[in-house]
Amino acid sequence: MEITMGSASNLVTGVVGYLFQKIKRNFSYVFHHRTMVLDFEKKVEMLKDKRDRVLLDVDAAQNNGETIYPDVNNWLMKVDDMIISELNKVKSLEDEAKNKCFIGLCPNFKAFYQLSKKAEEDAGAVDELLQQGGFDKISYRDVPQPIVVVPPKDFEDFNSRKLVFNKIMEAVKDPNVNILGVHGMPGVGKTTLVKEVVRQVKEDKLFDSVVMAVVTYTPDVQKIQDQIADMLGLKFEEQSMSGRASRLCQRLKKEKKILVVLDDIWAKLDLMEVGIPLGDKDQVCTILLTSRDRNVLRKDMDAKESFPLGVLTHEEAWNFFKNIARNGVESHDLPPIAIEVAKRCGGLPIAIRTLATSLKNEPPFAWEDALQQLNGPPSSNFKGVPAAVCSSIEWSYDRLPSEEHKQTFLLCGLIGHNALFDELLMYAMGLGLFHGINTVEKTRIRLLTVVSHLKACCLLVDSYSNQRFDMHDLISDVAISIASKGNHVFSLRPQDVLDDWPDDETMKECDKIFLPYGSFSELPDQLKCPKLSFFGIGSKNPLLKIPTNFFMETKNLKVLILACLNLPSLPSSISLLANLRTLCLMYCALGDIALIGELKNLEILNFEGSEIEMLPEEIGQLTKLKWLGLIDCSKLKRIPPGVFCKLSRLEELYMSNSFNEWEAKGQSSQQSNFSLAELKALSCLTSLEIHIPNANIIPKDFSFEKLQRYIIFIGEASHWDWNWVWVRENSRTLKLSLQTSISFLNNGVKVLLKKAENLYIDEVKDVEILLQESEVGDYFRQLKNLHIQNGAMIQYIFKDNDDVDKIEFQLEILELQGLPKLISFCSKNEGSTSTSPQETTLFKQKTQFPKLKELVLSSITIERIWLPQEFCSTQNLTTLIIEGCANLKHVLSDSMVEYLQQLECLEISECKCIHEIISKEKIIKEAFRNRYLICFPRLNSLKLKGLQNLIGFCHEDYTVEFPTLRILEIENCPQLKGFIHNSTSKEILTDVVLFNNKVVFSNLEKITISHLRKVKRVWDSQLHTNSFPMLKELSIMECNVLLNIFPPFLLGAFQRLEKLIVTDCTSLEEVFQLQEQGLDIEETHVANCQLREVNLIRLPKLKYVWTKYHKGNISFESLRQVCVEDCWSLKTLFPFSIAKDLQQLERLTIARCGLEEIVSKSVEESGELKICFAFNQLSFLELWDLPDLTCFYPGMHRTTWPTLKQLRIHWYGAIKIFGHEESQIQHSLFLIEKVIPQLEEVSFSHSDIAMISDGQFEADLFCNVKFLRISCYFDESAIFPISFLRRFYNLEGLDVVFCNFKELASFESDAHEDKDIRITTPKIKKLKLDLVNNIRHLWKLDSPLDHICARLECLELWQCDNLINLGLGLSFFETLTTLDVWKCNGMSELITSFKVQSLVCLVTMRIRECEMMREVVASDEGETPYEIVFTALKHLELHCLQRLVSFCSGHYTLRFPSLEQVTLSQCPRMKNFYQGVLSTPKLHKVQLTVTDFKGRWAGDLNATVEQLYKEQVGYRGLKNLKLSDFSELINIWSRNPQEMLDFTTLEFLEVCDSNNLRYIFNLSMVFCLGQLRQMEIKRCNNLEQVIKEEGSITMVEEAITDNSKIIDIFPRLQSIIVESCPNITSFYLGSKGLECPSLLEIKIANCSNMTTLISTFSRDEDKELIIGDEVDNVSTFFSDKVAFPNLEKITIFHLRKAKRIWYNQLHTSSFSMLKELTVKNCDVLLNIFPHFLLRVFKRLEKLIVTDCASLEEVFQLQVQGLDVEEKYMVDSQLKEVNLVCLPKLKHVWTKYHMRNISLKVYDKYAFRNVGA
Repeated sequence: MEITMGSASNLVTGVVGYLFQKIKRNFSYVFHHRTMVLDFEKKVEMLKDKRDRVLLDVDAAQNNGETIYPDVNNWLMKVDDMIISELNKVKSLEDEAKNKCFIGLCPNFKAFYQLSKKAEEDAGAVDELLQQGGFDKISYRDVPQPIVVVPPKDFEDFNSRKLVFNKIMEAVKDPNVNILGVHGMPGVGKTTLVKEVVRQVKEDKLFDSVVMAVVTYTPDVQKIQDQIADMLGLKFEEQSMSGRASRLCQRLKKEKKILVVLDDIWAKLDLMEVGIPLGDKDQVCTILLTSRDRNVLRKDMDAKESFPLGVLTHEEAWNFFKNIARNGVESHDLPPIAIEVAKRCGGLPIAIRTLATSLKNEPPFAWEDALQQLNGPPSSNFKGVPAAVCSSIEWSYDRLPSEEHKQTFLLCGLIGHNALFDELLMYAMGLGLFHGINTVEKTRIRLLTVVSHLKACCLLVDSYSNQRFDMHDLISDVAISIASKGNHVFSLRPQDVLDDWPDDETMKECDKIFLPYGSFSELPDQLKCPKLSFFGIGSKNPLLKIPTNFFMETKNLKVLILACLNLPSLPSSISLLANLRTLCLMYCALGDIALIGELKNLEILNFEGSEIEMLPEEIGQLTKLKWLGLIDCSKLKRIPPGVFCKLSRLEELYMSNSFNEWEAKGQSSQQSNFSLAELKALSCLTSLEIHIPNANIIPKDFSFEKLQRYIIFIGEASHWDWNWVWVRENSRTLKLSLQTSISFLNNGVKVLLKKAENLYIDEVKDVEILLQESEVGDYFRQLKNLHIQNGAMIQYIFKDNDDVDKIEFQLEILELQGLPKLISFCSKNEGSTSTSPQETTLFKQKTQFPKLKELVLSSITIERIWLPQEFCSTQNLTTLIIEGCANLKHVLSDSMVEYLQQLECLEISECKCIHEIISKEKIIKEAFRNRYLICFPRLNSLKLKGLQNLIGFCHEDYTVEFPTLRILEIENCPQLKGFIHNSTSKEILTDVVLFNNKVVFSNLEKITISHLRKVKRVWDSQLHTNSFPMLKELSIMECNVLLNIFPPFLLGAFQRLEKLIVTDCTSLEEVFQLQEQGLDIEETHVANCQLREVNLIRLPKLKYVWTKYHKGNISFESLRQVCVEDCWSLKTLFPFSIAKDLQQLERLTIARCGLEEIVSKSVEESGELKICFAFNQLSFLELWDLPDLTCFYPGMHRTTWPTLKQLRIHWYGAIKIFGHEESQIQHSLFLIEKVIPQLEEVSFSHSDIAMISDGQFEADLFCNVKFLRISCYFDESAIFPISFLRRFYNLEGLDVVFCNFKELASFESDAHEDKDIRITTPKIKKLKLDLVNNIRHLWKLDSPLDHICARLECLELWQCDNLINLGLGLSFFETLTTLDVWKCNGMSELITSFKVQSLVCLVTMRIRECEMMREVVASDEGETPYEIVFTALKHLELHCLQRLVSFCSGHYTLRFPSLEQVTLSQCPRMKNFYQGVLSTPKLHKVQLTVTDFKGRWAGDLNATVEQLYKEQVGYRGLKNLKLSDFSELINIWSRNPQEMLDFTTLEFLEVCDSNNLRYIFNLSMVFCLGQLRQMEIKRCNNLEQVIKEEGSITMVEEAITDNSKIIDIFPRLQSIIVESCPNITSFYLGSKGLECPSLLEIKIANCSNMTTLISTFSRDEDKELIIGDEVDNVSTFFSDKVAFPNLEKITIFHLRKAKRIWYNQLHTSSFSMLKELTVKNCDVLLNIFPHFLLRVFKRLEKLIVTDCASLEEVFQLQVQGLDVEEKYMVDSQLKEVNLVCLPKLKHVWTKYHMRNISLKVYDKYAFRNVGA
């Protein structure tokens, strides 16, 4: 009682105190009103002054053409509102307060109170505005906007060109045209035209990437690869051509849509040899070619389209000429002469441009002189080129202003296409073209000027890189012709063949010889060329030798180029070349080159790409040397000390990817190297490229002050993922791998920092602050690109000492990567006590980036990038990429968008804390908000991936516009509630729509969405009127609750859609919904869809692609390709009204589907008319594994297939595929007589072959068939039909699929004696056996297959489980080039050591997923050791061979002289490759995957395999794992199996017979198993749980999908089997529930102690266990803690303690799809279906209950007098009931009478041994 009274007393005291303070406050408002008003007015005056000062700055900025920041304008608006509106309100209240009340006798206290209150509130708002008005900058210089897109100068919009251009643009957009070309005579403008196509394609963003390469004559594959790689920023690490091709191919395939332009094709080019993919269903690769020869395009390159390009018409040519010459034509009386001059150009644009440019502004006599010269005979004549054209180019050459220009032009013509500028510089310096210039730098400047002038004259053009230039091939030909006059130049093009060297008289006059593509076998003993100044030779022949006296009579030689030669020593005569100034030994194998020291006048020495191990001391004698190039000399290990000290005139030194074993100070030995200190002697050095592995070896007094260009690496890091083209084009690049902060760097390195344009900082150790504030201005002054990565301890990039108010960085690119402890870019001042949110923000207001264009943040832990008010300095940002920032919560706010007007690319991935991309900004007054429209005016690519908690891009309060967005990708965002969301992150939505009318995509062309678990519909019923009109491609993957794609009301909105891909959407029932609730959509819409390609794969519930309709108002007649696979609920594909218009269809694939008919019956079909389906363009048809297919169309019809070439058919149900013309008892799909003659590929089953064999057909009926597939010989006594093959005498490939032949080597009985069979059977090049399970040996002695396979090149053996090895008598192996073995589980070895020697031509060997394979080559018993040589083998792949121990046993010498690529993966038991003598001279790495281009290498193949075994790399990437096969894994499983296993790839897991495990997974392991599809746990005696929750609660909370506290795991798991685990109590033990979204089947058997599937405990009760849930105090097996939304089958055996199966309230998405339930031997089970759950199981079709001793009832329809039908309406789908051995069963159904439960589809029942 005392406690109660005391509490009441305290309460009264508190209330009284509060009321007193309230009253006192209100009285103060009344009595101090005047003071508050004066204070407000004073602050308003201050605000006016502040506003006026800002307005003065605004006026000045606007007069200067600058743009005012939006926050400044907003602030001015707020100030004006305060000064005008709010001040007037206060004045009005003040006037009202002056009026007294109570007849003027009493003050107006109410008015005083209101006035005072208002003045106080507004004074506070004024204070806030004053604080906000402290702007550092109020304006910025905006990026000038282009007025119009102007085509490049090279392209003129002629009518004749426009037509061809438009046709090409149409063709490149056509996904069915993968190769197209342009052909025409040289100089006609092919290259210019395709460059304009490239420009337009880029502008329209039709492709993700565009690359271009010039081929020329016979192609140099390496040069083509380099050109494409440079444009992609790709640097090759591979030495072999095939390795480079593979690398390039993989890089190109990363682009989903790519255009490859190959200019100037002269002959057939092997695209695969280059590394250019031809595209597939996941990638579009379009190839655009130019050539002089149409046949090269159509026949050699198989171009689908080729377009001729002719000369200009007279009118076009004259207008073009006038436009270039301009005033030169109009200002003089020249038209007649000018017209004649123009005519002499022959309508060729190249000649017109060249001539008109030269005559521009020339006087009349110059024109007359030009016409006279053009009328004379030309000195150059080329086939197919008018003579006048050559004359015009020669005339332009003659008009060049100086000899320097002419000689440079001729030199450019000599060295060819896309030449490097530095290459030209070396040659020009050697020849001394520029008199009076002595330094490399001055020569470079002069040469740049000359080249620029030649480009202005149109004699040179730009190339694909700034480091290169190009020359039109016709101009190059003319240049060579001019230079060759009087035999002064002798050169060969690649297509030329040198039968013999020119005679001595000719050679005596020769000034230059250039033979870079020589195919000659030997050189003359002496080169008798006394006038020769320039000699270059390259050879494809590695055995070519240079005779000793070769240079005896070339003493005038100034430039010498030797490329791709094997030079053990230099010819002695080279020492006589006293005038030699440039020597290039490029890509040579060099031995003793000491003779170089004799070349005292040498200025340029270049060893680029050569194999050289030591630089000779004699190089120190080259005291005039100015340039030394050692780029890519990776084998250079020694440079003797003192050599470089003597090269005092050296200006440029290039050593990238070369020598880096610098001698440290104080070290010395006989084999010592030179040190960096020697570089100090190089006082003239201006350019340097080197790699210094350790900063400590840099001398303290070392200075780089004079360097003008450099690429310098300091540190041990070797491989960087950067754009090398970009690095080269920016002349000052520094990469540091630091062990300390920049403050402690050598002073010389600090000098480099000050000048650097590109700075890369890697692996900074033990450094928390990278820079001091004072150092930023010193070092980052000229920096354009800053890349910082792998700094484990870095907290700040620089320290804020508060010395300045702001720091402006001039960066254009900033990348921060792998900085896990980064707090902020700039540290806070140590004296500050502020706790502002800036502390968790990356960029503060002090750090500004006015020029920043690209920002990349990867794996850093910041929570916020910018605060809204500090974002205004990044208005030039074009690219923002954020990945792996796990703590990032805020990306952009609504106010930031105003500063992102230049943003073009936005990518955010793997950031688990982000809820929305644009968040609401908290603003003081809602009245000042005007940001309801958000616009990204230039964004063209938006990618959101792996954002686990993203609920939307922004809230629906906003409308978002993307006027230029072309690509949108949203992947793996499981919580997404719509692109524009309308809910909080924890709200549960029942109908999630991805796109609504709050977002506008007016130019979006491509959408990719995947793994969106909540999205049920893609489109809202009301979209914005301007959204999606340009959509061309839609890809949807793994959206498991999605119901349809296109609803009826939106079909008209997607008429431009061309490509649709839908895969792995488990709930999808229809794609195009053409009807809704009985209403035909065509009654209200007319649509002509442009859809060309449809791919529908793994859609288990798909019922309709098009819902049935008949009026035909919606047309899909543009369809070219349809592919439907693994859609077992689909019964028909095309409605009749769509199928009848598919005349453009080219490819149709239907595989593994429940299809009964391909075209559904027309509802309007009359019985009289016979329907015809004309597939006039169909060339490829595949019908594969369609067991239910009965017909093509159920009514009377006929089909035509005039262009069908490939017919692939297998397992096609009751439909008759082939029939005779004369025998049509059952209507067949094809008539043999009509379809077979046109086919190139065909499939025949056993019955087809029997029917054909019995028929009488023409001998040449099968003559065009090149590829034959034989299938479905199920009878084990069947004989392989060898004699049938005689009909196919042009056969090249044979597949044998799904047959039970025991051998392929026997004749049929009736053909055994026919000797002609051997002669008439074809000789195939490719043989594939797939699922030929009974065969044990391929061949036997004297087999007829010896003849058939005598020319075999490719052998594929797939899934032949009984095949022991490759068999005997394999003489045909001598021609075999490719051997591919996959899933042949009976093979323990591939071939014996004796037989392997016949594989002399084998180039590629692949062995994959053969369970029993222990070795590839087995030893023959009793053999003496000998040598085994795989002469031609280049590629070896060993994948997923879990028992493989080594490649070969025995004691042989194994040699692989050609082996370049070894891929070794998932071979965990392979301890070494081979224990004997092993030779692999060309192998330099082992790849862990086909795309692992870096690979691993430990010196040799054996050492590398041993290292991989020790690191247990073989366990990584496994897809299938049977744990019992790996005892070593079982031992570590309970500790941490992820040490060895990469769980992210595992698809099948079997754990059997293990007594050590108490549980199998913890949660951290479970979350990695994203690909697991099947799990089997058997006979684990001590197992208690399969999954046990261990770890932090944070991990658990992050995995919860919604408020129901369910953990979403195993997203792809389809099957769970747990058997014979006697101690298991539950499948899962944890604090939350469990959801498996894809689970289809669960089986629990013989687990006697298991009472519940899910056991839960409370984290708050110290893990007090709560076993399952209970009903009537009885534990249940399935509780509300489980969610199995797609489960179809449950099997439960021998659960001795389970009394009830279901809890009374199940999870909302559980068991609704259940079709089959089997319950056996559950002795204490009481019932199956309680009354409250009957409605849940409406889809149940099959019920089996046996041997349950206590079961009393199955369906409980009544409880305690309440009929279930009074509450529920249940329409059951039950078809089969089996109840067996249930001795206590009293009721199957408890009595009911209202018929509210329907069992109308009940088909089958069985009751045996049941109770009464």
